[in-house]
Amino acid sequence: MRALRWVTDNFLWKLLALAIAVAIWMLVASEPELSTFATVRVDFKNLPDDLEISSEPISTVSLELRGPSGELRSVSGDLYGLGTVRPAVILDMAGVQPGERTFPIGIGSVRLARGVHLVRAVPSEVRFTFERRATRLVTVTPRFHGDGANGYQVAQVNVEPKQLEIVGPASHVARVGEALTDQMDVSNVVGAKEFRVNAYVQDPFVQLAGSPQVTISVVMKKR
Repeated sequence: MRALRWVTDNFLWKLLALAIAVAIWMLVASEPELSTFATVRVDFKNLPDDLEISSEPISTVSLELRGPSGELRSVSGDLYGLGTVRPAVILDMAGVQPGERTFPIGIGSVRLARGVHLVRAVPSEVRFTFERRATRLVTVTPRFHGDGANGYQVAQVNVEPKQLEIVGPASHVARVGEALTDQMDVSNVVGAKEFRVNAYVQDPFVQLAGSPQVTISVVMKKR
């Protein structure tokens, strides 16, 4: 009796819901299957904490996809509605060691919406070079603009902090000799002045481990 009541309660609404579901299924099933290319981002996960990628980053891959026209329109038009899965390449880097490693791009590494299939990836594989992460202290070198322009020149400089810690792939960290500051204009400075500027390293694979801000105190004297 309980099962029968479950069927008969709100019978018309349940019949209407069933009809709508069948109509949607028939609409999707009748959609033509098309193919398209989509340029997608490359994501990665499970990179060991003590490793860094030291090769040029590969940020995008082109995927040839096949599936229902509605899903492919969303992909090619970059319009992602509610419930639509944005395609992406996701590389699992668990267990990698220092050195080169090649990752094939296939069904197991591509996230796609239901009903969309991967035909091929261009490129079909990507290669990364991994190195141990290293840190080191480097000296901060201030940079000035307009020194001597008004008859005064920099006579004394104090940098605080004098050194900053850098972090990155070991071979890149070893090649960095200094951290440079943004240029400070001293063309109109007479006497003493204090600047607060950011420091940076020129190697894009290396970054500062903490705050980049440093304080530069200068004393200008007449030439």
